[in-house]
Amino acid sequence: MQAIDTTRTVEPTPDCFSPRTQNLCDRTIRIEKPRTWLQKAALKAQDWLERRVADVSVHGDPPVYDTRVFPWAAEIESEWRMIRLELDQVMTFRDQIPSFHEILKEVGAITTDDSWKTYFLAGIGMNCEENAKRCPETARLLRKIPGMKTAFFSILSPRKHIPAHRGAFNGILRFHLGLLVPNPREKVRIRIGNDFHHWTEGKALIFDDTFNHEVWNDTNGYRVVLFVDFTRPLKQPYHRINETFLSMASFAPFLREAGNKQRTWEKKFYQRQASSG
Repeated sequence: MQAIDTTRTVEPTPDCFSPRTQNLCDRTIRIEKPRTWLQKAALKAQDWLERRVADVSVHGDPPVYDTRVFPWAAEIESEWRMIRLELDQVMTFRDQIPSFHEILKEVGAITTDDSWKTYFLAGIGMNCEENAKRCPETARLLRKIPGMKTAFFSILSPRKHIPAHRGAFNGILRFHLGLLVPNPREKVRIRIGNDFHHWTEGKALIFDDTFNHEVWNDTNGYRVVLFVDFTRPLKQPYHRINETFLSMASFAPFLREAGNKQRTWEKKFYQRQASSG
């Protein structure tokens, strides 16, 4: 298991949270319990698969990774200001950007307001060409990430809270690059498992989102990160099998629906921009 990067602030879980979070480094712990026998069987199968993935992971199975085990992370950190410049342009039309649940309806289980905006640059089953054209440096840097599957600017409004949840599958890992982090910084935080972490502008955070996590922006400013999902490095032949499995995900109905919604938004938005310009 890799150590957590010591340059990043990590807080132990406060005592008041301990009764609720003491087991949250176990990815089999879920907030919502299965209701039917079919759901129970599906979750048992998922738990078995995720244990196998963890066993063959190249870099172990921690909730949070030392970013140094992914050399490309430092390359992206070194050019973060280029990404920030492109983000600044995107933020000029923030109000017109769709909320996450408006693109991926399943996100409605944890948020239904307009306080979590997502400007997609890439996605499984998505064509984000028009957005990517407006952020060429960001798109160039994303190509440095092996197995990059999904990428977007994740924009949290002031006072936004994303409740506890877990990701769909541990065959991917998540990369956050701090781009816009308001003060006081300690009030902008993410709990992953039992520990709290804070974003820093220009610094990366890499974690496994199948561990229970929760986000707060208890400030009066916007918090923005470059949010990327990439293929988890596994020993062969499991890595190839995982890549094949993830590539097949583009045929999933809910991702096809999300891709259609994203294309529809891009078409309408940029047509309006062209006609008004």
